[in-house]
Formats: sequence, structure tokens, C-alpha cells
Amino acid sequence: MCERIPAPPPTAIVDAPSTTPSTPIRRVVMAHGPIIVGAGPSGLAVAASLRRLSVPSVILERSDGIADLWRHRTYDRLSLHLPKAFCQLPHLPFPSHFPTYPSKADFLRYLHSYARHFSLHPIFGCTVVATRFDAAESLWRVTTVSDLSLQSNSPSQLSDSLSESSHSTSEPGELEVVEYVSPWLVVATGENAEPVVPELKGIEEFKGSVLHSSEYKSGKEYKGKRVLVVGCGNSGMEMCLDLCESGAMPFLSVRSGVHVLPREMFGTSTFGLAMKLLKCLPVRLVDRFLLMVARMVIGNTEKYGLKRPEVGPLELKNTTGKTPVLDVGALSLIKKGRIQIVPEVESLTSNGAKFVDEREEEFDSVVFATGYRSNVPTWLNDTDFFSDDGKPKTPFPHGWKGEDGLYCVGFTGRGLLGASADAIRTALDIAESWKNYPESRNFILQNTPPRTSK
Repeated sequence: MCERIPAPPPTAIVDAPSTTPSTPIRRVVMAHGPIIVGAGPSGLAVAASLRRLSVPSVILERSDGIADLWRHRTYDRLSLHLPKAFCQLPHLPFPSHFPTYPSKADFLRYLHSYARHFSLHPIFGCTVVATRFDAAESLWRVTTVSDLSLQSNSPSQLSDSLSESSHSTSEPGELEVVEYVSPWLVVATGENAEPVVPELKGIEEFKGSVLHSSEYKSGKEYKGKRVLVVGCGNSGMEMCLDLCESGAMPFLSVRSGVHVLPREMFGTSTFGLAMKLLKCLPVRLVDRFLLMVARMVIGNTEKYGLKRPEVGPLELKNTTGKTPVLDVGALSLIKKGRIQIVPEVESLTSNGAKFVDEREEEFDSVVFATGYRSNVPTWLNDTDFFSDDGKPKTPFPHGWKGEDGLYCVGFTGRGLLGASADAIRTALDIAESWKNYPESRNFILQNTPPRTSK
């Protein structure tokens, strides 16, 4: 059981002058505790870890619920590619009756139970548009635009760090501009915030459907159709499997080398085995072992157009972030020719695609399984902690903490396991400074003049 959190002191609020219904309201709210941006697994893990240390927090989430990526931007048949022991969040394991590899629905049920267990109540419909560090006051100022129709005035839906009076009753669809202020800012929007779609020549001319994997749900609607899947990662391979089993004819475009490993070796998960070996052996030696066993179990993948990179799977993951494919059945269909491997796409045509080897094929649909990117550079200002691609410049395992009360969780390139480790580190660090933070600072904004929105 988690410790009971004492009720927060009254929240300091500065209301802007009365406005017309079409003009956004501007308020400044002093958060009693750190501000966490993002209510996905990373944000929930930080908030839960803080709560166990008796530190409240404010979670800001742009969508209408927790884990937006998992709810709305994943395909139906998705399941965790790693065993549940490596995917659970801090302080609460998966239920024992869950399968070893929980489904999408299982994982969402777990996340919702996790939020209930730790009494986490994010503020939904709240999009962070800008941040700045106020050096004079040693505070982070986080500017948000809220869709009040996605929020609730029910006490059970309020953040434990904001008083009920800080939530105004508004008409559906009304927007509000609010500046949240705190000494601590936790970036938990993750590495997969925005879909990445490559710029291909001829994409406007293609007469079929074009979509990113975030929009793909099931292969049933593609029955009897020729579908080109661009991107040979775990998602691309599994979508091809889904398409094939649904009666479609999938073609997988492979641009560069890829490591395909069996999901299990010797009756245990390949990932779990690798973690055990890494405790006593160097990465390159473990890579050699994994590749030797993989060749014994699944054969030589290069025979089927899946050339392996020169660098081993674990070393490649550590240096570039590129994850090896853990096969869940697609490879056997590739061997049978039911999933065809094709080269990199040079351009799209009106009725298909042209490849870099000059070959052309006709397709009914194109699915880009080309991954996601961070959106941090679009809203996080006044810091050079993040690179232009939205990831911490400081390499793992030290990239979780910046300066001036800035933290980030979910950017390790090591999935839920890495996010959980960073969440615990972040919570412990904030809790230490929370002990000595003067309570009077909770009222610092009482005399701050309101700002008008631009």
C-alpha cells in the first residue's frame, strides 16, 4: 500500500481579467510539487514513485486519457515483445494471471489499474506549448492550452496538487491558457510522441491509401489487396504477419540491415537470456552467442533478403538505438514466400512503387512502419539539455537529470525497463530537495500580475 499523501496547501492562482467567450482565459497556477508532462507509462511511473515518497505532483496530458499512444496509435494484435517482468512499472507488478507477453488490452488494463492504485489523476486535454526557466525565482513556467471539454470538475478527476478552485466551469470546446509553475519539471513525453513519415517522391500521385503504422488497426480491411509495408522493425514485421493472416499480400521494404532473433531461446526469452549473460560477459561476446544460436534456430536470414548488420544486435542497440526484431511468426511466412521482401523504395507511382533497383510493382496501399520521434524541441525552451532530435545529449545512464530542476524519463532507448529505472532515480532526487523546500514558496505568485495571451 502506498503512503497517504497529506492534503496540499491552497494553490496560488492569478486570474486574468474577464474576457469574451471567444477569448482564452489566462491563469497562473503554482503547482504543489513537480510538473510532469505526459501521462504515458513514463509519466505514471514518476508520479507513482513520487507518491510513495509523499511528494505530490501535477501530470499534464494533451490527450483525453492515459497512454494515448497505446490506446489510439497501435494495431489491434499488438502484444509486448518482452516478457511482462521486463515491462512492469515501479512498485506494482503485472497480475500473475496475465500471460507472459501481455496483449495491448492487457497492458492498458494494467496501466489503468496502476493509476487507480496510486491515485494518479492527470489533467487531460492540456497541451504544453512552451516552457521557460525563471532564473530570478528559480521556477519553471509551463504554458499550456487546455480543451476544457476534456476536463472534469469532479474531485476524483483533479490532480492531488491543485485545489478544486483552480478548475473553472466552462462551455464545451472552450479553450483556456494556463501557466503552471514549479521548481521541478519532468519531461515524460517519451521518444515516440510524433509519427515519422518519410518524404517520398510521387506520394501525391499514388492513387491508393497511404498511412502511418499509427493509423493501422487490422489487416481485415486489406483482404485480397497488395500492401507495401515500408520499414523492417518489430512493427513492420508484425503488421506483415497480420496482413498475411488476414488474406492480404504483404511486401516488406527493407532499406538497410536488420537483426532478426527468435523471441525465445532454450525455453526462455531471448531478452532475458541476454540480460543474464551481460552480467558476466562483454556485449560483443553476448552478441556472438545470440547470433550463433539464432542461426541454429531460424537459419540464415540473408538467404531471404534480410541482411544482418556488421555490428551485433546489442551493440547496435546501444550505439544507435536500433532495436533487433524479435520474431513472432513473420519469418516463417517470409521463408514460404507469403511475405515478400523488396528493396528500398525510390519513389511512389500512381499505381505502386519504384525501387532503388529500378524494379516497379503495383500496390493498393502503402503503410509506413517508420517509427516515431520526440516532440520536445517544439515546446521545451531555455535549455540545451536536449539535442535537435529531442533526446538528452548526455548518454545513458546519466541522461535523466539536467540543471535547474529539469528531469526526463522515457528517453533511454531501453523501453519500459529503462523508463522505470529513470523514474525511480528522478523521484528520489526530487524527494530529497522537496524536504527542504520552503512551504511559503507555494504562495509566491499571489502578487504576480497576470499576462495576456498572444
